Amino acid sequence: MLGSIGYAVYSYDLLEKEKINILSELLNARETNYGLLQEARHQLQEVRDRQAIIDAFQGQIQSIGSTVGTLEKLSQTDKEILKKYSKVYFLSENYRPAQLTAINQKYLYEKNDAYVHTEVLPNLERLLEAARSDNIELLIASAFRSFETQASLKSEYSIVYGAGTANQFSADQGYSEHQLGTSVDFTTPEVGGMFSKFQNDPAYQWLIDNAYKYGFVLSYPERNHYYKFEPWHWRFVSVSLAETLHEESKYFYDLDQREIDKYLIKLFD
Repeated sequence: MLGSIGYAVYSYDLLEKEKINILSELLNARETNYGLLQEARHQLQEVRDRQAIIDAFQGQIQSIGSTVGTLEKLSQTDKEILKKYSKVYFLSENYRPAQLTAINQKYLYEKNDAYVHTEVLPNLERLLEAARSDNIELLIASAFRSFETQASLKSEYSIVYGAGTANQFSADQGYSEHQLGTSVDFTTPEVGGMFSKFQNDPAYQWLIDNAYKYGFVLSYPERNHYYKFEPWHWRFVSVSLAETLHEESKYFYDLDQREIDKYLIKLFD
């Protein structure tokens, strides 16, 4: 009897010790796993922190790359093209656009050669074709004029009309927008060389409604401070700037030069 009781006590003691061992192992395992979990969380946070730093650097690199690209593009852009000439800025006798291309003779009023800035030509041709699709036959009466050509033209006008009158409608050499290669004088078969009739031709209203879509704006509207009203004279200033001027019902010479220069980056976009 005593032996049985002793064995039972012994067995119970072994069981309790086994339980204690198992519980100890479980506790140790839990503590180990918790430590591993904490270490994993710590390492994960370090990875996230490093990734955040990398992402920030990549963002800065992209920003720097974009800035460098913008500066490079600006350095290659002719800043004269958006200057306010017409008695404001002066172009030297040595200035010529980087590239000039002949306008297709089917668009010319007189079939003598006429040239325009190479990068402006696609917009000009799109404008002319759009007008024709609306049954408006716009023609180019004048485009690029060199410093020397403008000097000769102004001298001729001064002799014929007198210097005072000539100054009202013709720029001195170095102040003409035509020297930029981005300005054109429009006419139609009906108007011909009688530009004073252009205002009443449907072509003028078509230009008012549509020219901005192709980057062209009216340089000398009614009551401007430079020359008499010239409804036939239009200048390319970029689609972006032309759209802004159209939306705000403003003219090119209404803006400050610094405000205009912001559009240089988008000049031929």
